[in-house]
Amino acid sequence: MSTEGRSAEPASATNALESAGFVRLIARADGDALAASGLLASALDASETPFQVTVARTVAARSERVHTSTRKDDVTVVVGTADAVADADDVIQLATPDRPATLEAVDLVRDLDVTPDPVVALAGIVASGGDPGAGESEWLETAAREQGLLEQRPGVAIPTDDPVDGLAHSTRLHAPWSGDPDATREALADVVDGDPADFDADVHRAIGSVVALDVVGADGATDTAATTIGRALQPYATSDGPFATLGGFADVLEATASVDPGTGVALAMGHDVRERALEGWREYGRRAHAALRDGSTGRYDGLFVVGIDDGPVDAVARVGVTYRSPESAVLAVGDGEAAIATRDADSLGATLERVARELTERAPDADVDYDGGRRRGYLRFDPDVDDTTIIAAVRDLL
Repeated sequence: MSTEGRSAEPASATNALESAGFVRLIARADGDALAASGLLASALDASETPFQVTVARTVAARSERVHTSTRKDDVTVVVGTADAVADADDVIQLATPDRPATLEAVDLVRDLDVTPDPVVALAGIVASGGDPGAGESEWLETAAREQGLLEQRPGVAIPTDDPVDGLAHSTRLHAPWSGDPDATREALADVVDGDPADFDADVHRAIGSVVALDVVGADGATDTAATTIGRALQPYATSDGPFATLGGFADVLEATASVDPGTGVALAMGHDVRERALEGWREYGRRAHAALRDGSTGRYDGLFVVGIDDGPVDAVARVGVTYRSPESAVLAVGDGEAAIATRDADSLGATLERVARELTERAPDADVDYDGGRRRGYLRFDPDVDDTTIIAAVRDLL
């Protein structure tokens, strides 16, 4: 049974980390968890505590690593859910279902007397679906602004200065030209000219207007498209950060969590891996938009299904539910894996566990693994399992 919603008491967690001879960080595969792991790893590095970071896609994979024998003074930090860790004295779990893991990591880092990088922390919060500066993150935004690290401006939240590159591959939006740099360049031809470094507020504002109109006016766009693209406008520029905007940073974290988690962790720790991260992000975005555009679709009561031959199922589900789905949940089904994204539920952890059990009952040889996070979930199963079996299991329990 997976454990969700229980995190270590702050005092005991801090004491454990301060006395640890070695710390193993085991994180789920999303941008929020990468940011949380990066903040914790940086704090451990500052205190010269040896550590290792591993990103594991499913609850079973994390559980296996957690329960691998360790030395007496080793401590394990799980960012996400894992089996049977609630009573383990040497395991710290960051898994509150209604709170970003990044915020839990920020609290723990501060208890260790280390100041967390506010830009990394805010990028993790954005990756989790939160708004920078809202609620508990207000002080992080204030700190970043006061340090000259953030400045809000017109435009769209992308990671690169080049708007064609940034918009074509972004998974924070979906327009008719998404995934295609040539089509994106044509869409921006009337408003973009010259060196992006010389763009003033008027040019950024014009880019934002073109993007918003194309996103909302696209065939198949849903009512939620307007709300979602609105959150990508008026971005926070990050002058000294690795990427042009905070939202762009979050987008790259999401991509690397899926395609190159080692690079994603290094990025969250502040290492210079920008170009390698962008390469993975471009490929991730291109494949996601192509899969969403070309995939087969089916509509059920409360569920929109996208069947894809190739592409990141997590991104297809996440982009689909905000820009293309007439239902509140999307199931993206690929070859041996599927992802669920929803506009309603705060956490899908318990739901995915039930779906995995149901799927195992329907297909005993399916060899099902799963993971669930904030408004999203992931399933891995034998590729021979029929799509209809996956859809039926999800429909019954979502």
